[in-house]
Amino acid sequence: MEYADLLIETHGKVAVIRLNRPKAMNALNDNMMNELGVALRGFDQDPGVNVIILTGSDKAFAAGADIAAMANYDYRETYGNDYIGRNWEHILDIRKPVIGVVSGYCLGGGCELAMMCDFLIAADNAKFGQPEIKVGVTPGAGGTQRLPRAISKSKAMDMLLTTRMIDAVEAERTGLVSRIYPAAEVMAEALKVAQGIAEMPVSVAMQIKDCVNQAYQMPLSEGVRYERRYFHAGFGTPAQKEGMAAFLEKRKPEFDGL
Repeated sequence: MEYADLLIETHGKVAVIRLNRPKAMNALNDNMMNELGVALRGFDQDPGVNVIILTGSDKAFAAGADIAAMANYDYRETYGNDYIGRNWEHILDIRKPVIGVVSGYCLGGGCELAMMCDFLIAADNAKFGQPEIKVGVTPGAGGTQRLPRAISKSKAMDMLLTTRMIDAVEAERTGLVSRIYPAAEVMAEALKVAQGIAEMPVSVAMQIKDCVNQAYQMPLSEGVRYERRYFHAGFGTPAQKEGMAAFLEKRKPEFDGL
C-alpha cells in the first residue's frame, strides 16, 4: 500500500513505521491516523514481522494533533464523529510488541500516542509535554490517564497544568522512557533492541504484553492468576520445548515461526 503520511521499512522481522508530515512537524491528522491503523494491523497479521517500531523524524516524533484541522470543529462534530476515539487507538489492539522511538518534540497528541506504545526509547534531544491547556482543551487521547500512571500524579499535574516540557533524562528518571541514546544513534540502537526481541518466540512476546497490560486493569491476585494460566499453557507449545531443550543443550534456541 502507498501511504501519504507514513514511511514504511522492514528490517528482517522488524517493521518500522515512520510518521511523515515534515512540514507540520508530524502533527496528527485524520489521514495519518487512518493510515497508521492500516499499517499497524497489517504488520500485526504479517507472519514475517515479530516487532513494530513507531517513530517520527529527527526533529519531532509528533508535535501534537493538527490544530489547523480541528480549530473550527464544534461539539457536534467532535462528539458525534467520535474524534480521536474512531481512529487513534488502533495501536492498543496490536498484539505484537510496539516500540516507540522518540527524537525531538513529542507533545500533546504525539506524547499520548507515544504512551500507547509498549515502551519508549528516546534520543537525547527528545522533549515531552502535554500543552493542551494552552489551546483551551483537556488532553483527549489519554494524557490525563496514562501520564500519571507512568510518572506519578504530581509530575503529571505539573506538566499538564504548567505545560512544562521534560527532557529525555527526566523522562527516563520518572519512568516515561526506558532508554536514552544519542540522537545520531537512536534508530540503530532501537533496531538492535527490536531485533533481539524479534528472535524470541512471538507467541510468548504477545502473551507477556497481554499480561503486563492486564496488570493495569486487575487486582494483583487476579493478575497473577491470569499470568499463571499463560505459564501453564506454555508447556504445551513448541516454544517451551525448543527453549528449554536449547538451554539444557547449551545452544542458541531457534524460535523461527514459533
